[in-house]
Amino acid sequence: MLKNDLIGQTVKSILLSICISLSMICVFAFIVKMTKMSSITVNIVNQFIKIISVFIGCFFSLKGEKGIIKGAISGIGFNVLIYLIFLIFGQNGFDKGFFIDMIFCLLIGVISGIISINTKNSN
Repeated sequence: MLKNDLIGQTVKSILLSICISLSMICVFAFIVKMTKMSSITVNIVNQFIKIISVFIGCFFSLKGEKGIIKGAISGIGFNVLIYLIFLIFGQNGFDKGFFIDMIFCLLIGVISGIISINTKNSN
């Protein structure tokens, strides 16, 4: 049961994070098209979108215990799937940016998992 719980919650977290991220990216792409933003600004906003997406995915999907493990898997899974989705749309392949993002999403997932589990356990 615990294994299914871990898998089910992390899959739900990853899918929710992907949906949120893609929605926010579509809105942001429209804003970028209408304005002239620097690439630095675009990169910062993209990182912010990742943070928000992984956090919300973890917060609304993870419960019980093992928040660090569930959050880490959610962050890594999100990063891998979002890269695969963008590969389909013509983004460059796996480069050093992928591995930097992997570490970033792993850390965000761990932090989000800890916050999610501890917030729900304190209620």
